[in-house]
Amino acid sequence: MFDLERWQEIFETLSKNKLRTFLTGLSVASGIFILVILLGFSKGIENGVKSQFERDATNRIAVRTGVTTKGYKGLNPGRYIQLKNSSFEAVEKKYDEFFEYRTKDYPIWGANITYNNETGNYRVRGTLPDNQFIENADIGSGRFINQSDVEGSKKVAVIGNKIKTDLFKGEDPINKNLQVYGMNFKVVGVFYDPGGDREEGQVYIPVSTAQKVFNAGENIRNMAFTVKMADNFNEAVIQSNAIAKGIEEQLKEIHVVAPDDVSAVRVFNTLEEAEKIYSLIATIRAVFWFVGIGTIIAGIVGVGNIMLIIVKERTKEIGIRKALGALPMSIVGMILQEAVFVTMFAGLFGLVFGLGLLELAGPYIQSDFIKYPQVDFNIALTTVFLLVFAGALAGFIPAYRAAMIKPIDALRDE
Repeated sequence: MFDLERWQEIFETLSKNKLRTFLTGLSVASGIFILVILLGFSKGIENGVKSQFERDATNRIAVRTGVTTKGYKGLNPGRYIQLKNSSFEAVEKKYDEFFEYRTKDYPIWGANITYNNETGNYRVRGTLPDNQFIENADIGSGRFINQSDVEGSKKVAVIGNKIKTDLFKGEDPINKNLQVYGMNFKVVGVFYDPGGDREEGQVYIPVSTAQKVFNAGENIRNMAFTVKMADNFNEAVIQSNAIAKGIEEQLKEIHVVAPDDVSAVRVFNTLEEAEKIYSLIATIRAVFWFVGIGTIIAGIVGVGNIMLIIVKERTKEIGIRKALGALPMSIVGMILQEAVFVTMFAGLFGLVFGLGLLELAGPYIQSDFIKYPQVDFNIALTTVFLLVFAGALAGFIPAYRAAMIKPIDALRDE
């Protein structure tokens, strides 16, 4: 049952030590406040990094080529390694059972695109239907490129929302014709991308069409695949690394490239990068917890110290209580209640202040790698309860010493 008189007595006792109580409470409150802010920013970093990975599939393997830096089998260095349809087909055939989606690209940078009197320079990418899922392109209206478009080398285009805004000025672009270097392409879809304007400033056309209209023949510039995810993340990373390494070795063998030439064939494994970054985030979170808990421990030590001082100053009162028949457990309970009062009040104050600051300031923090800093309220509240428990433990030693005071010694105390 709530004992109002008892809590009034506790408040009066603590009021006699205003400065000490204030400083101790401030230490505890700042500890919780700092922990909440650090955990919030830890979550913000995690959200920011995840938003970066949302731009493309996390389990993606991308292949690009460059110039050889080493001679090999009688061939001189300085050769540009040109990927072809056959390169893509060889990789696809060998690892087909492991792939979820696959695409090959033939892009043109800065292509001149016109609609009526509006014109601009944008990236045009010849690609395959699976690229929609590899790039996380969300179709807002119409459709994406399909297999029929590829097989028929049709002059159809899927435009990004930025191009729709720039060129069509609010007009519905579906089934309208735009010109790429003067060649008509019918718009069959509009897509949105988590990457924003940079990604939405693109036009997708069938790769077979791109190869024909831009005289590329069988050439492609890059290829990308997504690997079927294993149930265990670590197993998925191991499998993805093995496939990436196998693709690199296969392409080097096809194009006669030295095994140790790192520039000619470059294979990027986003799942491996994701593992490294998430491990880094976990380390940052652990460091933040360590710093926050360290600050809280300093506050708990302060609670124990102020309880020792209070016991010392109330020695005579404790002696009188014991002389009147107070049991040791009642003395322990009295001191513990005061310790719990300080930690609970200060902890809740720090919690509310920290959550309030994150709630107010969080929406205004706009950074590529810090987004929406927030704290799980249940975790924060659990931390406060653990703090109260720790405060009770900190107050137990002074409480035990108070319970062991002999009445006659307490009454002689000066």
